[in-house]
Amino acid sequence: MLKKIIAVAGPTASGKTALAIELAKRYDGEIVSCDSMQIYRRMDIGTAKPDADELAAVPHHMIDVAEPWETCSVADFVKKARAAVDDVLSRSKLPILAGGTGLYMDSVLENIVFEDFGADPEFRDEMQMLAEKEGVEVVHRLLAEKDPVAAEKIHPNNVRRVIRALEVCRLTGKTFTQVNLESRREPMYNSLILGIDSEREVLYERINRRVDKMLEDGLLREVEQLREMGIGRDTTAMQAIGYKELLDFLEDKVDFETAVENIKMESRRYAKRQLTWFRRNEKICWVKNVTGADFENIFDVCDRFLMS
Repeated sequence: MLKKIIAVAGPTASGKTALAIELAKRYDGEIVSCDSMQIYRRMDIGTAKPDADELAAVPHHMIDVAEPWETCSVADFVKKARAAVDDVLSRSKLPILAGGTGLYMDSVLENIVFEDFGADPEFRDEMQMLAEKEGVEVVHRLLAEKDPVAAEKIHPNNVRRVIRALEVCRLTGKTFTQVNLESRREPMYNSLILGIDSEREVLYERINRRVDKMLEDGLLREVEQLREMGIGRDTTAMQAIGYKELLDFLEDKVDFETAVENIKMESRRYAKRQLTWFRRNEKICWVKNVTGADFENIFDVCDRFLMS
């Protein structure tokens, strides 16, 4: 029988961390983060990493496992995350995946095997130059022509992934979507996925407050320190929401108030994309209004899953 794990999914600022910690405490579990940006060291405030008290409450994995100048592919992440999950299981603990990066979480849960299709550096450079010269939308339209399904799922601003999707199409002669379908294997785990569903206005207000709190806690200084280390916007890490907008301010492209509003706007847009991604997954058990008073109802769902 497949070993059981629980996953907590949902949009940014929806309460995933708090719920995951409560589940870990109740079921003697350990948390495996499924956030594509919390893997980077020195990026604490803007990625909303668990604070010191939360990290001390239960063991966490897949946080601070890469330097901000490094590139960590989905395949790299999945390899490390599966090792963390298997380590937790080997100690008879319950792994609890938690995060909002749907592709990363799905890849771990659905046992997606990433083939090495090689690379075409000249093609990448060509597409990168096209994006810089004519705009990211132009490159995204090229993907839409070759693979409309992939283009719908990948945001135009995620230039690296758009270019990689085009590169895979070029190297394999197949669509990026078809390659992904062919990479799925039988699941390695029996998983219960809890999706946090928040009312849009409530979620957006939480996002706005979170951004304000990040700035109060020193997000601008965090970005300045990364910039002083030579971490530029060409790195994956600096494409994170909050970092690239404040880089615009530091490079005198926008004023501070505009940068802050852009962070809030991009965060809200990201939350919408996250919900769109997760709602495609029919396996998710949706829970609403995640607060301390509601945890008992969620525990009931988990109890039934773990005892079945």
